[in-house]
Amino acid sequence: MHAAESSFSLEVARTAARLVVEDGLELGRAKRRALEQLGASERTPLPDNKAVEEAIREHIALFCADTQPEELRALRVLALEWMERMQRFRPHLGGAVWQGTATRHSDIYLQLFCDDPKSAEIALIDQGVSYASATVRGLHGQPVEALSVALPNSTGGERVGLHLLIYDHDDLRGALRAGSDGRAPRGNAQAVRKLLMEPMT
Repeated sequence: MHAAESSFSLEVARTAARLVVEDGLELGRAKRRALEQLGASERTPLPDNKAVEEAIREHIALFCADTQPEELRALRVLALEWMERMQRFRPHLGGAVWQGTATRHSDIYLQLFCDDPKSAEIALIDQGVSYASATVRGLHGQPVEALSVALPNSTGGERVGLHLLIYDHDDLRGALRAGSDGRAPRGNAQAVRKLLMEPMT
């Protein structure tokens, strides 16, 4: 990659990072919005997720270091509460709340691995929980059903989006495979409890 291309890719990553942190956009949408804001063509090569995640950590360190740890902890506590509520569906936490880059603008993404794809939906109905259903991109880019719930947030008073992505039980093994950086892409309730025991930085 030429120096100019590398510099522009970094600018896209930093712009996308700001959109993720300040507006709560997902990585893919933030990168596309960054191209728009920078006046670049839609065909411009996008930085990879790792580059954007590094830029997110830099942005948080520069602008949110005094508030982000508490906001992240509140989201992880809320995620764990719902993992315990949906325990029989083998919930795993992913996204920014798992990776440690979430702020009060971030949503919670739980992957459920169900023997019956309708069982999680029935559980929400039985618990009297209102939800919206949609089809989204899931593991390996395949379409999956997502059940979305609006939750109160203990920090900032804003509502938090909880998204329950419904997978087949057999998908669980592949979902736990470590990424190219060696980090687990998601964790179960035990792993989230361990994160909550770590000191806030």
